[in-house]
This record gives sequence, structure tokens and C-alpha cells, in this order.
Amino acid sequence: MNLAVIAAVFPVIFLGELPDKSMIASVVMAARSRASWVWLGAAAAFVVHVVIATTLGVIVFRLLPRQAVDIAAAVIFLAGAVITAREALRGEDEDEAEPSRAPQRAGRAALAAFAVIFVAEWGDLTQLLIVNLTARFHDPLAVGLGATAALWAAAGLAVLGGGGLLRVVSTKVIRIATAVILTGLAAYSAWTAFS
Repeated sequence: MNLAVIAAVFPVIFLGELPDKSMIASVVMAARSRASWVWLGAAAAFVVHVVIATTLGVIVFRLLPRQAVDIAAAVIFLAGAVITAREALRGEDEDEAEPSRAPQRAGRAALAAFAVIFVAEWGDLTQLLIVNLTARFHDPLAVGLGATAALWAAAGLAVLGGGGLLRVVSTKVIRIATAVILTGLAAYSAWTAFS
């Protein structure tokens, strides 16, 4: 397990998750239920998705030649950067209706959070990035740990103070930072594919 890979994966996944629908859903659910139960449900869903994504990344690495993996990584990173930048330039914010103030029981809150996050993350940018990073770094454990830590941190931020954070730092700024990082990763992947 490579600590440098964990350190490289964490900011990419963390920044990719901040403006995501899963974070907004966690903010809304935490407004209705106890934050710790929402976080536990979200954290469990993220673990399942990280296991699926790293497994797919290992399969991609084993099936494709190294240059094809690097080219695919560059394309996926660049596509993620373009999508994120386009959302930032359009000024698209995740609009949510005012959450209901009726509290939910603990078990229901955790189960609801698990279900919502599990469904919301399918085919999501962060899931694709995890597949890509696993294929790129060839260290599924390190990528999985870095990605899980980042997703758990983003969920914790969402349930504890996501609404306040989004009032201080706009989703546009977060999306632009994410697009810049993804563009850098795309350039690096393209360079390694052709060098």
C-alpha cells in the first residue's frame, strides 16, 4: 500500500464530491434526522461503491494494455473537467426544496441515507474517477482507502455543516478547483500514454 497514492487520491475525490448531489442530499437528510445516523448510512453506501469501483478499475487494468489505460484515463479526467467546468460556468447549483422538519427514527435515517447515496452514486463522477485512479495507480487498496476517506470526510462535512460551508464557499469555486485538478490529471495521463 502506497501512502503517496492515498494522498493523491484524497483531494481529487474530496473535491469531486463536494458539489455533488450526494452531498446536497446528505445536508437535507441531516436537517431532518440525527447527523450521526445520516453519516453512518452514507458512509456504508460509499464503502460499497468504492469496493465496486476499485474492482472495476482492477479489471480494466488487467484487460487493457497500459497505453490504452492511460489514454482512457486522460479522456475520463478531461471529460470530468469539462463537465465540472461547464456546470461552474452555467452557475448550476443543486437546488433542493426546504426539508421537512419531521424527525426520523435512527434506523430509518441510516437506511434512508444508505439508499439515497447508493442510488445517487451510480455512474457518478467520483465513482468513475475511482475506477480510473485504480487502473492508473495499480494499487486498489490505496485508492480505495484514499477514496473512502475522502467520501467519508465530504459526508461528514455535509451532515455537520454543509449548509454553512456552501454559504461561505460557492459551488462554482469548488467546481472550478475540481476542473483544474482533473485537467492536470488528464494532461499527466496523456503524457504518460505517449512518452
